[in-house]
Amino acid sequence: MKRKILIVDDEESIRWVLGKSLQKAGYAVDFAEDGSSAIEKASSGGFSSIILDLTMPDMSGFQVMSELKADGIDPPVIIITAQNTVKNAIDAMKQGAYDYIAKPFDLDEVNITVQRAIESYENTKKLEMLRKEGSETDTLQDIVGQSQVMLNIYKMIGRVAERDITVLIVGESGTGKELVARSIHSNSTRKNEKLVAVNIAAIPKDLLESELFGYEKGAFTGASLPKRGRFEEAHMGTLHLDEIGDMPSELQTKLLRILEERKFYRLGSEKPTPVDVRIITSTNKDLEEEVSLGKFREDLYYRLNAITIEVPPLRNRREDVIPLIDHFLTKYSKELGVGKRSISEEATDTILGYHWPGNVRELENIIKRILVLSSDSIITKGTLVEAAPHLEGRIRKDRDALDNLISNELKYLLSTGGDENSGKIYDTVIKRVEKPLIESILTLTKGNKKKAAQLLGINRNTLSKKMDELKLKSNENE
Repeated sequence: MKRKILIVDDEESIRWVLGKSLQKAGYAVDFAEDGSSAIEKASSGGFSSIILDLTMPDMSGFQVMSELKADGIDPPVIIITAQNTVKNAIDAMKQGAYDYIAKPFDLDEVNITVQRAIESYENTKKLEMLRKEGSETDTLQDIVGQSQVMLNIYKMIGRVAERDITVLIVGESGTGKELVARSIHSNSTRKNEKLVAVNIAAIPKDLLESELFGYEKGAFTGASLPKRGRFEEAHMGTLHLDEIGDMPSELQTKLLRILEERKFYRLGSEKPTPVDVRIITSTNKDLEEEVSLGKFREDLYYRLNAITIEVPPLRNRREDVIPLIDHFLTKYSKELGVGKRSISEEATDTILGYHWPGNVRELENIIKRILVLSSDSIITKGTLVEAAPHLEGRIRKDRDALDNLISNELKYLLSTGGDENSGKIYDTVIKRVEKPLIESILTLTKGNKKKAAQLLGINRNTLSKKMDELKLKSNENE
């Protein structure tokens, strides 16, 4: 579900420009042209952040903030104003504004400030909830999977969580790297402090350094007050640097220095700032290849991958698909306020036959879409295809490709074999198909014969005999 932002400004052009920029960034946006309507809309709840003009005809932004605070409405407020004075900036911070931006503003900076405000607010709420409950929340509950590879990941999280070392999480987009990072933090000795997440790829390069390290007053045009960066925000906690492979080379050097010296410099400062933070990084890139291409520092790579956790793509753990479906149906039925749904066998078969290039995130989004678009208690294949028509098209395309491959191989065999293969065509074709099939399944299960036999739907002894006939070996410890 999209996070909602309320934009409050008496100038229509400002509302329009900010609205378009934030919608493009993936937010839902609502507008208010004065203070009273802002209070009325904010009272309805559901806003993740409020962008508030300081000077309006009926009420000042400070008065609006005071009213909201009195009513217990507490999403982070970002003040914007053309009256860029030190007093206004200080007063805004005193009254609890998350940040203060002077007009004319840079839209990229506004988007990043909104993102930071929401993340900080949500992290604070989670921390308050944990402390209020007085108990630990098992964050592993959001990582769903019973496959051997996922069990290995759970064990790895348990081993590294309390050891204060850097961890590199690798895997394709949508596999759940962020959940692994969150679980490591929540089971660590730093669990009562902040987990600060930064998506390196989502921040423009010219703003990334100030975003990470902060800046001093006067460091550049528009820096009217000093500002903390993400490293300071994560002090005593954990900093998760997502998409680390996209970090510019000059910042890679600074990150290496921080890892070695445990201090950094704000932009415009000659005084080092000490920092105690655990670094967790993640990427969907092959960092070894990036190192060989000269795009990533080799010394930094070896510092970051003290421990590497590889999160597999969903297509390599198909036995987790059905548990994931059940998890998302339960989770989003509650969140969306709809009745619990079940899924038909035919729809399940369609899902299992899909390649899932978008991994767990793609499956999650499809389940959410179905729950919103359909009111039926049972998810049929028709409901599934209506919500995600590309599933059936991709499956049909893959099957057609396989059929064509087998058909072409058979035509070739018949055209070249002549009478030589008479009476042996069935055995010859089956052997041609069997060997690559069993090889592929053994590769998928990392040589585990028991798991391979389950996936193939045959007895383990039958599999062993087939492997002997086809001269296939397994790396499984017998």
